[in-house]
Amino acid sequence: MNAPRSGLVWLWLAAVVLVLDQATKLLVIDSLVAYIDVIPLTSFFNLVHVHNSGAAFSLFADQPGWQRWFFLAIASVASVVIIHLLRKTDNRPLFAIALALILGGAIGNVIDRVLYGHVIDFLDFYLGAWHFPAFNVADSAITVGAALLIWDSFRKPA
Repeated sequence: MNAPRSGLVWLWLAAVVLVLDQATKLLVIDSLVAYIDVIPLTSFFNLVHVHNSGAAFSLFADQPGWQRWFFLAIASVASVVIIHLLRKTDNRPLFAIALALILGGAIGNVIDRVLYGHVIDFLDFYLGAWHFPAFNVADSAITVGAALLIWDSFRKPA
């Protein structure tokens, strides 16, 4: 029988997400002028440089500034809770992977809010004139992590 394994072994995944997120954002900052440069890559995808002071899908982006501190607080508390959950997670790799993805993404966006006052988004998918809100690696990791948490919740315990 295998010994219980703490979910903290998956922190390397959170670190990979964080490094990829910050590296891609630095490339965007160095390569694209915000709100001006657009690099079309396919008939449905551009690279752009957008500042998002709100939450997902630019929710609350039009607010006067309180949202920066609110989202910093939420992400910070969530990160502490996730690390606590990872410590207590034994032999549930899918659950731990999901939490690690969310943690890496949350910290990536926290770093942006601290350094710039907004999150750097650059992945722009569209269909005709309709554009999905631009997003980044951190947002992708959070979304995949949330989907994995939902999937894991429907699985039978091992």
